[in-house]
Amino acid sequence: MRERFSSTDTDSFSRIRAKGAPRRGRRSERFDDNEPEVVFRFDDHGAYAVAGDEYADFDGGHENHENYDDVSYNDDSYDSYDENPDGGPAGGDRWSTWDQSTPTEKGPEPRPAWVVTELAAVDTELGLVKTGKEADVFLLERGVPGTDRRTLMAAKRYRDSQHRMFHRDSGYLEGRRHKESRIARAMAKRTAFGKEAIAAQWAGAEFTALCRLWSAGVAVPYPVQITGTEILMEFVGDESGTAAPRLAQLRAEEVDVQDLWEQLGRSLSLLAGDGYAHGDLSAYNILVHEGRLVIIDVPQIVDVVANPRGRAFLERDVRNVGAWFVSRGLPEHRVGELVGALEFDARLG
Repeated sequence: MRERFSSTDTDSFSRIRAKGAPRRGRRSERFDDNEPEVVFRFDDHGAYAVAGDEYADFDGGHENHENYDDVSYNDDSYDSYDENPDGGPAGGDRWSTWDQSTPTEKGPEPRPAWVVTELAAVDTELGLVKTGKEADVFLLERGVPGTDRRTLMAAKRYRDSQHRMFHRDSGYLEGRRHKESRIARAMAKRTAFGKEAIAAQWAGAEFTALCRLWSAGVAVPYPVQITGTEILMEFVGDESGTAAPRLAQLRAEEVDVQDLWEQLGRSLSLLAGDGYAHGDLSAYNILVHEGRLVIIDVPQIVDVVANPRGRAFLERDVRNVGAWFVSRGLPEHRVGELVGALEFDARLG
């Protein structure tokens, strides 16, 4: 591991520790001998899971990476593309998974210039950034060996069925229905297969939401791609690998409270205008990097019209995060005013 990488030392953002997570990149995984294979697919309408061996050949890989027409090598760097005995590329943990994602599983265009799409790139895991109840976030570097094309990304990985706690499913998923009844029943019974399908639904919901919100101008990390239950997105932090602090960590004298409140209001207005609320907003899932406010953790995004509790979710979002601003000098009436404005934007009047 590179010692230069570190993260904010808090309860939620732990120090980056040595690599050790299993390699990822396969699109499907068999859970046991008695349950069907589940494959997670994503289209223009969102995320869904399908089961059955007919999708077994959907797995991607880089075994024949030298056959891609847009990959070029030179005498100085060709050796760096050799694979290690365990199947991984020299100088990294895995080949880039970019070509394993379909067009609808990649971020919206135009893509930022920092996104590395070269098929010769390798991914190097640099450690753990954040742990959560449903997913963990890792720091990942994607770069092309022998060049200066490299970038840092946050890899959010939803946990396997034995280690996650989807304790909020019922309320947030009202208004969402799975298209296949067998999978819907497995999800309701919380079987291992069902939990994996839930993980896919949460990962797909977050990726779809990030794409939609980014395109609408909401301050969220740019979503690079999704493969299975792993989302790669913009790393909000500096080039040394230090993650941006959460809003809850900051003192009033460290930030421009008024400016951050206005940034928040603009993003929530765009969100509400599109008919949605974050659903779990607080000072703990907002990052502040060099004065820029960034909203994270959006898998539970709520359709405020289709969900019967949509208005309540919207108001709770504002009041939860508004408590931080009020405690740091924002007039309390501003919170109520924002609630009213968002209800108007969402046409809930």
